[in-house]
Amino acid sequence: MRKILLLALAMAPVLAFAQGFQVNLEGNKQIGMGHTGTGMAQDGAAIFFNPGAVAALQQNYVQGGISPLMFKSVFNPAGTNEQYHTANKVAPPFTFYGAWGPKAAKWKVGLGVYTPFGGLTDWGTTWPGKYTAEMLNLKAIFFQPTLSYRLTDRLSIGAGFVYNHSSVDLTRGIPLDNSSGQSGQAEIKGSGKGYGWNAGIYFKASSKLTIGFTHRSEVKTTIKDGDAFFTVPTSIQGNFPSPNQFTASIPLPATNGIGFGFYPTKQWTIALDANLVGWNSFKALSFDYKNNTATLKDTHSPRNYKNTVSLRAGAQYKAKPDLALRFGGGYVTAAAPDGYVTPEVPDASRVYGTLGLGYTLAKHLDIDVSFEYEHLNSRTQTNIETQLSGTFKSNVYIPGISLAYHW
Repeated sequence: MRKILLLALAMAPVLAFAQGFQVNLEGNKQIGMGHTGTGMAQDGAAIFFNPGAVAALQQNYVQGGISPLMFKSVFNPAGTNEQYHTANKVAPPFTFYGAWGPKAAKWKVGLGVYTPFGGLTDWGTTWPGKYTAEMLNLKAIFFQPTLSYRLTDRLSIGAGFVYNHSSVDLTRGIPLDNSSGQSGQAEIKGSGKGYGWNAGIYFKASSKLTIGFTHRSEVKTTIKDGDAFFTVPTSIQGNFPSPNQFTASIPLPATNGIGFGFYPTKQWTIALDANLVGWNSFKALSFDYKNNTATLKDTHSPRNYKNTVSLRAGAQYKAKPDLALRFGGGYVTAAAPDGYVTPEVPDASRVYGTLGLGYTLAKHLDIDVSFEYEHLNSRTQTNIETQLSGTFKSNVYIPGISLAYHW
């Protein structure tokens, strides 16, 4: 039991970064079209989807949006008919983009602020996996200044520097009861930073076809001098120095993408995207406490994650000059191998569908709304370190809205 406890505590602050927390909510037009956008120059969200397409935008943009994410999961312990549900909580991924350049210029500059990783999961304090996770609140905010240049009328390139600021707050039970029979608890809180880049190429092959290529680099995020608090029986408090500090790091994965935009008529736009996400960079997890004891030791634990593939498709129909209707969907493979699935977000292959609507409120002002339903395939697992065994079934619901001013 003590060995399991040590491993669980060691994993606490950073495991969730790798458990399918790539939320991909970086533009409401793009969400409505199934998260496609690599091969199109639609609006300021091109700063994220393809910096090369920014110089191809016909106008300048300032826009912002929010996509409240509601994650619903149920756990059925192995050999029982019991079910345990996550609490109803909402994570608030958001975006802000600004893209500007003189009207006749071949270049544009931009700034993107967005949340590509994050989530909020709360299993409570009474479920069977409380010694693995009770509550997680994770935010990763990327700041991306960007420069894009149009080499020819058909070809443009772009790149942006990425600064990441992340924060995590996680609580979990400790299997050590006090005199009243209450379990102990660990709370892990910290913030970290990392650096990377985002680059893309945009090519207008014809009036009917555009193509985009992107690479978003790995962003290795380090949490330094985070805080760890342990609530344990008085007799063993010396084994769990509290407050304590920790240092940990993890790579947020690189992404390679290709996208196509098809324009068969003036009313219709069809898009296809494919992404390869480099989760295989997450080979192991190391965790360093500032104050160690015979019970609380530093650890190095293998993770052996694998790359994931996402396939996306979407369409837009311009019903009126001021009204656009959108729909799309996609499929994403799982990063966590068998034996490494955890309840922070029970990673699994997934399918999703999206709807969207765009409306011109005024000459220079647009509103875009979207909705996504995501279904994670059920996954029956026994974690090799915590031995938590059972079946996870999860769904995600994501409404969204954004405003864009363009000129």
